[in-house]
Amino acid sequence: MAGSPQHRQQSRPNFRARQLGTLLLLVALLAMAVFVGARALGHASPTSTTTTSTTTTLPPTTTTTVDPGGLPQTLALPPSSNASLEVRLMPLWHAIQSDNLGLAQSVFFPESAYVSMKTGQIPNPQSDYALRLLAFLKLDLATYHQALGTAPMSVPLLEVLGQPSNSTLIQPNTCENNVAYWYQPRLRLVYRIGGEIHSFGIASVISWRGVWYVIHLGPNPRPYDVGTLDLPAVGTGAPGPPGGC
Repeated sequence: MAGSPQHRQQSRPNFRARQLGTLLLLVALLAMAVFVGARALGHASPTSTTTTSTTTTLPPTTTTTVDPGGLPQTLALPPSSNASLEVRLMPLWHAIQSDNLGLAQSVFFPESAYVSMKTGQIPNPQSDYALRLLAFLKLDLATYHQALGTAPMSVPLLEVLGQPSNSTLIQPNTCENNVAYWYQPRLRLVYRIGGEIHSFGIASVISWRGVWYVIHLGPNPRPYDVGTLDLPAVGTGAPGPPGGC
């Protein structure tokens, strides 16, 4: 049944209002969809500033250790004052305190240099180095360690005594060596246990490229293959005497 003219006139604005409301709802939904889509795609707003950071990874640092024994010998005389000898031989003292063979080897004559010096002079330099020099170093190190008593780590090194005038240049083709080197006999390691001063010797140090290295900690030669202190003494003792090779 058709409505009255008055009813039709009243319903027309309501219809238009519903159309406007529907349009506004569609616009709102469209705006929300655009906003959500932009967020999902990671789009920045026109007023935002995008900053790009670049991370640079540096290549790993490598340390190359050069074997001094693989370099040619020089005839430079190493520093021979007591102060310089103490600095040079402090690792040996720490090795004696801890009976640490690896630490002692840091100031022991390099195998490569020994092979260079002995090739053509003795039958098998590599074997002699391992089975005689290092074997005696290990035996002697334990004996020197025991000499420091029951608390070796607390025993201080007071000084290293040497005599620069005892340094001797050993010429090639002498003492079964084909390369020249400097030699210094019987440095003294002076230490204190309690209130008493003691010392023992380093049988010989020799040079390679201007640096002193221990070649014999205990005496060489010796009558028995056992660890042996070199000239232990109460008091400082005296370095030397000169001579030998």
